[in-house]
Amino acid sequence: MTPPPARRSAPAAAALRWGPALAWAAVIFVLSSFSRLPSPPGNDKTHHLVAYAVLGAALVWGLTDRAPRRTTWGIALAAVLLASAYGASDEFHQGFVPGREVSALDWVADTAGAAIAAAGLRAAVIIRAR
Repeated sequence: MTPPPARRSAPAAAALRWGPALAWAAVIFVLSSFSRLPSPPGNDKTHHLVAYAVLGAALVWGLTDRAPRRTTWGIALAAVLLASAYGASDEFHQGFVPGREVSALDWVADTAGAAIAAAGLRAAVIIRAR
């Protein structure tokens, strides 16, 4: 008789569950700590949209315990609200960085990016169920 598979420790499971969101939030924080950033192609709002779409997807990953196929509208909304709150706190943080400014439009782009990702994951669940 074979023994049951070993379960991950609680800290390891938490790291797998929340690590991507926390790591990406740290990347956002570090980038917004610089007074000037290199200008990749696209405009500033697109960068915010994409960065927070990644954060939104990572939050769904954590909220569904690494099973985005279980995304409900409630989980999608929770991910958007968490990402939006983080975006607001990041804009506040930028107010203390020389050369940076607080922008409500950046926060709107942050929230929109998270909403697109979370709604997209929920839509994928609905489509897959059909």
